[in-house]
Amino acid sequence: MKTIKLKITTPEKVVLEEDVSSISLPTENGEITVLPDHIALLTSIMPGEILARSAKGEISMAVSGGFMEFHDNEMNILADTAERAEEIDLERAEKARKRAEEAKQQAGRSLDEKQYALVVSRIEKNLARIRVAKRHRHRERN
Repeated sequence: MKTIKLKITTPEKVVLEEDVSSISLPTENGEITVLPDHIALLTSIMPGEILARSAKGEISMAVSGGFMEFHDNEMNILADTAERAEEIDLERAEKARKRAEEAKQQAGRSLDEKQYALVVSRIEKNLARIRVAKRHRHRERN
């Protein structure tokens, strides 16, 4: 069976290197799934879940954004942050989301465009972490 050589890298480290049969990921145009022999592709990644399937099972990760390049059955993902679902501290993610929401409300209209975008990206990042962690826990129970 053909596979895709997947590599996910953050500014700190290589998070994952694995041969997989498919990868689903959130892009600016919606979620896509890439299979072996897909045409070459370069796209930005939005905050959300990357789900990779291999002979060993599924790998679920939360990403906060980045870029994906695919060619010749090799996928390189450069992510701002990436966490495996089982490593996400759900309580900490909920608290971080709440703090970001409160900062947004307290600042109101006093935030300039750049500050507002930063606060919104923090909210989106933590919402993605929460969704991925909850899905992972739900899958484990079933």
